[in-house]
Amino acid sequence: MTLDLRTAIETTFHSVMEESGMGLTGPLEDDTVLLESGLDSLGFAILVARLDDELGYDPFSISEDAYYPTTFRDFVAFYEIHKPS
Repeated sequence: MTLDLRTAIETTFHSVMEESGMGLTGPLEDDTVLLESGLDSLGFAILVARLDDELGYDPFSISEDAYYPTTFRDFVAFYEIHKPS
């Protein structure tokens, strides 16, 4: 997993949280459960759209399997696995 990718995702995650007026219930760690992060489904849709703009790809569209990551680590790993070469 590249640190730059993780940093970009984490920065965007925090930005979306701030813009939505929601605060994290705690620090954003690898084992942070996404459903408990304070970001609702609309917030996640905005996060994925914003990351698509910033990174140039949407792993949820690329993947053939429906997948919902449970933790922040899973979310970052999903982006890493489906990163275009």
